[in-house]
Amino acid sequence: MNYALITEIWSTVRRNKLRTALTGFAVAWGIFMLIFLLGAGNGLINAMMLQSDRFLDNSMMVGGGSTSKPYDGLKEGRRIQLDDADMAVTSRNFPGNVDETGGSLDQSGLTISCGPNYVSGTLTGVFPNEIKVNKKEMLYGRFINRFDIEQKRKVLVLSEDDARELLPVGTERLVGRYVDVDSVAFRVVGIYKADRSGMNKSAFTSFTAFRTIYNKGDDVGTIVFSFKGLDTQEANDVFESQYRARINRNHRAAPDDESAVWIWNRFTQNLQMNTGVAIIRTALWVVGLFTLLSGIVGVSNIMLITVKERTREFGIRKAIGAKPSSILRLIITESVVITTFFGYIGMVLGVAANEYMDATIGRTKVSSGLFEATMFYDPTVGIDVCVAATAVMVLAGTLAGLIPARKAARIRPIEALRAE
Repeated sequence: MNYALITEIWSTVRRNKLRTALTGFAVAWGIFMLIFLLGAGNGLINAMMLQSDRFLDNSMMVGGGSTSKPYDGLKEGRRIQLDDADMAVTSRNFPGNVDETGGSLDQSGLTISCGPNYVSGTLTGVFPNEIKVNKKEMLYGRFINRFDIEQKRKVLVLSEDDARELLPVGTERLVGRYVDVDSVAFRVVGIYKADRSGMNKSAFTSFTAFRTIYNKGDDVGTIVFSFKGLDTQEANDVFESQYRARINRNHRAAPDDESAVWIWNRFTQNLQMNTGVAIIRTALWVVGLFTLLSGIVGVSNIMLITVKERTREFGIRKAIGAKPSSILRLIITESVVITTFFGYIGMVLGVAANEYMDATIGRTKVSSGLFEATMFYDPTVGIDVCVAATAVMVLAGTLAGLIPARKAARIRPIEALRAE
């Protein structure tokens, strides 16, 4: 691009300030809205994914419910309580899919005290797989291990919030000390990070010790296990049907009675969430692209008007010897320069708006008093998307200028000079 061409384009822009401003606004607005909408949508989607990331995807929780139909001479409405036989079936009968198996029992309304300080909360007896399935992040010490289970150790893993209440200064020194849980002494072996989601509020002890202390017999409460080899919705549906039928058989419930045993499958839940996220992303892109399209239409219309207004000028140029290629180059170059300049402005403003959202509401949480949930997280768009959107607009602007430019280049000088 030579200096004379740049000077000519600048002269044209100065003579047509309003037209240039309208063209630039259409370009900048289209790119800005696309980036802004995608950023806001990503904030909501990232918050959803953050909530689901608290659990191991390939894991299930299984609990007893109530029968909803009569079976084997028994009436409906019977309460089902899972026991050791159910846990044994889970581990033994599905070796190709079930990985690690555990159970979970809890007792609420307990007081945990250390000297003069105390907290009220829930004590949960778990297996070592709890830390992996429900994703606990240890800050100090360790979690429940297999030796705790085998030896029925009265060990305790506290949340950081509870630990801070019991020992406000030097909380990490609580590890190794004994605390009382309703007059029963437990040795603190670890402190985990509390995410305040409502799922990480309990104090944890070994499942076997819990069951002995609270005389739970062979009750296992909730069965928790990770699995493998179930990679599709269909495979998970088949497994759940077979698993439910087998557990129901232990309790003389109808094989297809879904109320007798409830199953929370994190994998299928994640699949459904991914489907929902894909729909949201598609909707955002559709709205954004239509906004971008409105900018393209605006550029196209203004370029058509521009060429029509300058028909006489192009006729004079051709009459004094200008080649059609020079007129074509002038119009296309003007279109590219204007689109690129204002497209860059729109991109910068869009990125700035996303950064502002990230700095102000990018970590927005809603608290109910019992738990907190992140509602808006990292509302930003990758730089590749920003550059691609700008490139699309520049390309569209070029094409928008190409059509009237070809028409102007082919017009005969005598016809152009007659134009009003």
